[in-house]
Amino acid sequence: MLTRWNVISDEPVAPLEFVEVEPASTAPALPESVRGRILIDVIHDGAHIPAAYSVDSHGRPIAFEQYREHYWLERDWGACMVAEATCRHLGVPGYHRVNIARVLMDFGRFPGITHKDAQHLDRYAINYPFSELLGFDQKRRVLEEIYDPISADIDKVVRGTITKIAIHTYDKHNKSGTPRPQISICTQPDSYNADSELPFGVFDPLYPDVLAEYTADRILRDRVSLTFEKAGYRVAHNYPYTLPDGSIEVRSQVWAFFRYLRRRFELMNPETVLQTGFRLVWEMLCDTNLRSTDSEALRSYLYMYRKAPRGQEHDFRAAQDAYERVGNFLDQERKSLLEGYRLSPERLSSLGIEVRKDLVYRFDATGRVPLEPIPEAAEEVGRVLAGAILTYLGTDKQFLDE
Repeated sequence: MLTRWNVISDEPVAPLEFVEVEPASTAPALPESVRGRILIDVIHDGAHIPAAYSVDSHGRPIAFEQYREHYWLERDWGACMVAEATCRHLGVPGYHRVNIARVLMDFGRFPGITHKDAQHLDRYAINYPFSELLGFDQKRRVLEEIYDPISADIDKVVRGTITKIAIHTYDKHNKSGTPRPQISICTQPDSYNADSELPFGVFDPLYPDVLAEYTADRILRDRVSLTFEKAGYRVAHNYPYTLPDGSIEVRSQVWAFFRYLRRRFELMNPETVLQTGFRLVWEMLCDTNLRSTDSEALRSYLYMYRKAPRGQEHDFRAAQDAYERVGNFLDQERKSLLEGYRLSPERLSSLGIEVRKDLVYRFDATGRVPLEPIPEAAEEVGRVLAGAILTYLGTDKQFLDE
């Protein structure tokens, strides 16, 4: 049994790290046009808390016992092993890993603080109990020094990606005590699942709600599901929960569509490329992490009819005109734009894979305390997932024939 938990990092730790993986001898030689466009990430298996957050708002040391249960519960035990095995059998050079413990900061949520007893899908990036233990300046630093750098790096990586696979692990049982499926594939935002639309005030209303129906090519989703079932795993879709609206999968879809819309708009309206009003609008539309003060001010001006910041009245008026032009273009070209985006082979497919924790990790009798990994089981899960992706790329989409 593990008896020591060294989660406080006295040495600087990169918030996001690319972990290189040596390919298996049986891995295919993927063409570079495909190999470099597959993104595999793990955001909830981090083990580190920077020393700056080892004291509370009064400067008192935060003991491990104060967040131990949350650390054990929040961490996706075994997810990195599954990601490594997937990369090894797929023949991609590695995966991206968030090194910061989820109990402190969850990059799969919008910025903000999580209150005690918040429901799974109602949480924000700064997790409980650190959301109560840390002071104002510490919380700001969590977002500025951890959340923002991860966001900047992920944005760069996602730009050229066509297939993004997020590896997670989840608990064996639901709160009711019923067992969860061994594998769950998540491809639908929570809000769309509940209301068939995205809520106002989260993403810009120009984003077509119909695009939120799924975040990945359904052929990819079903290929992964079929391959796991044939290998003997019990699979569910979007159960026991769907994708949080603040997840990378949902945010990246909105971001990718607005980048596509911008390309189409500027192709037909090249004179707008260097205009300040349009620059402000595109920055606002692509601010899916909700971290830009300037974009928040413009959203407030456009949707809440508040006054422009002093000295920016002219630019904000230009942005209003630009926003209306973009909206009119979207209305006029809606069918072409939606069909072009949805059917484009360049469209980003983002899906989350949940693997039940007990498949890849041993726990004590309570099911809470992690004891040791089961590497051979993680290797098999990764091998099956890699096989599904290869079949999708080679047979279903014929990308490997290029």
